Amino acid sequence: MQQILNDLTRWLASNETIALATVVRTEGSSPRPLGSRMAVTASGLMAGSVSGGCVEGDVFREAQDVLESGEPRSLEYDAVDEEGWHVGLACGGALEVYVEPLVDIHLSLIDALNREETVGFATCLDGTGHLLAWPDGRVEGDQSLVSALQPLVASDPSPASTAVIQTHEGDDVFLEIFSRPATLTIVGAVHIAVPLVTMARLLGLHVRLVDARRAFATRERFPDVDDLVVAWPQDGLTPQILRPQDALVVLTHDPKFDVPALEVALRSPVGYIGLLGSSSTQAKRRAALREKGFDEQDLTRIHGPVGLDLGGRRPPEIAVAILAEIVAAQNA
Repeated sequence: MQQILNDLTRWLASNETIALATVVRTEGSSPRPLGSRMAVTASGLMAGSVSGGCVEGDVFREAQDVLESGEPRSLEYDAVDEEGWHVGLACGGALEVYVEPLVDIHLSLIDALNREETVGFATCLDGTGHLLAWPDGRVEGDQSLVSALQPLVASDPSPASTAVIQTHEGDDVFLEIFSRPATLTIVGAVHIAVPLVTMARLLGLHVRLVDARRAFATRERFPDVDDLVVAWPQDGLTPQILRPQDALVVLTHDPKFDVPALEVALRSPVGYIGLLGSSSTQAKRRAALREKGFDEQDLTRIHGPVGLDLGGRRPPEIAVAILAEIVAAQNA
């Protein structure tokens, strides 16, 4: 849902009529995971994916019928036959896609996701109702689904979205947990940070930029950054705000910024720490951190020189390398 959030928000502002298609069951080598979504408008716009291309055309047509009738429907797809005469999945798996009109409770879900709140969402696959629930106990929608969804919302510790299907009072219910996206903290409003912010946002990351230099850290240079923190790292960051699912990258190439930022990161549970700089710079920063009391096991958490070695040297290429290493670390 988060991947199509901007499209949905924009379409709603334009008074588009929208259908949502959601992957609610998978089997075998399905190309997209549970909870993958595609949105379709009555005017013919489309965003997202439920299969990576295999069945999107058919889902688009079915979604237009759903918008015309107002009635949800379930679509089942399996492997295409050898002749390829029916719509199906080339990968050999199977999936079920639930297509429904976007209704008022979806608007509440979209608002919550735009506020980056952690919420749970339940969908009865017989078309009878939905429930939106927050960890603090607030709910909106079909109260009969509270006992199915609320325990999952209250106990879910995961950094990413969770999706499961359950039988509740004899009916199949699709349950989802949407958590605040992972945050990329960038220390240093340098030239590499410009494409890095843009690309990180495309990956769905929340992006925080920290730099004490007011001439560098400006909205004019970084219009898309979520949080612009004009402060020294030791003042603008704390270990408590860096979570295991988050990443921190230090780009300043200046010990006055690098060492304090790394100190905060190493005292936090942040999942990825990257440091820009040559091998000699890496050695100097590690020596400074040893003097601060960090041991070799602590220092192994630092990825430096930051990024996968893709051979590129231009700022956008370095940004790609950094994000590639972050993605690899998150999925290790």
